[in-house]
Amino acid sequence: MSPYFMKWNEGFLVMGTQFAGGVFLGTALMHFLSDSNETFEDLTSKAYPFAFMLAAAGYLMTMGADCVVSYVYGKNGNDCSTHCDVEIQANASNAAGNNNGLSSESKSQENSTKASLTSATSFGDSVLLIAALCFHSVFEGIAIGVAETKADAWRALWTVCLHKIFAAIAMGIALLRMMPDRPLLSSAAYAFAFAISSPVGIAIGIVIDSTTQGAVADWIFAISMGLACGVFVYVSINHLLSKGYKPQKTVSIDTPHYRFLAVLFGVGVIAVVMIWDT
Repeated sequence: MSPYFMKWNEGFLVMGTQFAGGVFLGTALMHFLSDSNETFEDLTSKAYPFAFMLAAAGYLMTMGADCVVSYVYGKNGNDCSTHCDVEIQANASNAAGNNNGLSSESKSQENSTKASLTSATSFGDSVLLIAALCFHSVFEGIAIGVAETKADAWRALWTVCLHKIFAAIAMGIALLRMMPDRPLLSSAAYAFAFAISSPVGIAIGIVIDSTTQGAVADWIFAISMGLACGVFVYVSINHLLSKGYKPQKTVSIDTPHYRFLAVLFGVGVIAVVMIWDT
């Protein structure tokens, strides 16, 4: 919840967005992809890069969803390229309208269309991000539930806690980047959904362990982690790292060097956390 209370600090959102992008990118490549690949190697002897294929499929699936949202909400307004940044376009469109002396009614209608497009795209991004995070957390919880010994369960719990701390911070910042005016109740609802997903996974893991259906869970885990990798890579690169957060006023730390350091810190945090997850 802490990013909600810092949403008025422009410097925090500029650097925090880059940090969140680094966390998601590192999580996707070092955690999701590696887990999926290792699980597939245990499940099948076929020499085919299943995990990498699913990661590509997840990336394309997310890109396709982005295209659909842009098309549906952009066809009634001015043309918008498939992967345009709705925030930048809305600002540019408003500026052009002021310079050309549009009537107040035209400006209001145009702003309404752009606001609808921005809200729709942001909502779609938020749902994808939360769904991927919660799905991942459920399967991390399953790993705790199916642990063979108490020591294995505590070790799994420790690594899950490390992941969730930084993933939760990154999630909060990313949601603020996508939907800056998010109300407190919605923020709490998203945070609760993310928090409860691991305990739900633990309960599922206990049930699976008691019914000895571990192979089915492994297949679902491998496939879901591969797809989630693609989703995370797309969101981190296309919506966090490349676009970032555009401050309303000049911020001294809004430079390529500081942005790089923020991304490096985010990736580095996951790299250190992975020491206890291998």
